Amino acid sequence: MVMLRYRIVDVFTTEALQGNSLAVFTDGSKIDPGVMQKIAREMNLAETVFILSSEDPTCTARLRIFTPRKEMAFAGHPTIGTSFVLLDENQVSQQSGSFFLEEKIGNIQIWVEQGEPPMIWLRTPPISEGRVFDRSLCAQALRVEPDDLLDAQPQLLDAGNPTLFIALKNKEAVDRALVDSQGMMSLRDDEAEPFCVFVFAQTHEGAYSRMFAPDYGVPEDPATGSSTGPLAAFTMKHDLLPRVTNARFISEQGTKMLRRSLLHVKIGDDTGTVGIYVGGHVTAIAEGTMKL
Repeated sequence: MVMLRYRIVDVFTTEALQGNSLAVFTDGSKIDPGVMQKIAREMNLAETVFILSSEDPTCTARLRIFTPRKEMAFAGHPTIGTSFVLLDENQVSQQSGSFFLEEKIGNIQIWVEQGEPPMIWLRTPPISEGRVFDRSLCAQALRVEPDDLLDAQPQLLDAGNPTLFIALKNKEAVDRALVDSQGMMSLRDDEAEPFCVFVFAQTHEGAYSRMFAPDYGVPEDPATGSSTGPLAAFTMKHDLLPRVTNARFISEQGTKMLRRSLLHVKIGDDTGTVGIYVGGHVTAIAEGTMKL
């Protein structure tokens, strides 16, 4: 029998039982990858992380990230949530300010903004642009009216997690949206890889958002850090948010599903370095042991 210790944290929130829940197994060295996928299915959260020793000496740890259905090359809320666990368990000094995590997409740099609680930031990996989609087809897949969409052409963007971005006119339209497996089939070519669908509307704070990923075994995700960097890129491309150096905004996600999450975004860092940074708070709620 193997005893596997894990932590449960809520990411992108300072309130317990809000944000996006994450399971973090603190020692993945005892677990076969096939069993990791079974454990993720058993936990039935948006993602489950397994911490391993890094193969790169510049990295604090290596992460393997699984949805209930597949392994991810990169995901934002698992990266930030696991960073919190490493800090909380003194695997990284609270005063270090910055460290790296090894993921399948590459090394991800983490920054800790001191506070009570601290804000944990990651730099979004390079973003690639994919194909554009017909607006009326997107409206049909979302079960909303074509007039609910802004003029911005829906487009697939990818920073390790391919995501289709669709801009809607207001929060009410975002809350009416629904993408199920049938809707995904109407959007996806037969040979296209799975992708997520991210819908949002402009707000004074930034964006009001929802994300659907039925292809990944996640009907709706309360907070999607890997898609929030590309969200910033999409909004800048279409002038939906101010294009200002060091601009900051908040994407509110998960509210419709009663898991309100606040994802903070910076365009450029405090030194003027170009990049898109996604950050948030993390709240620890439980820990336990799985016996296999």
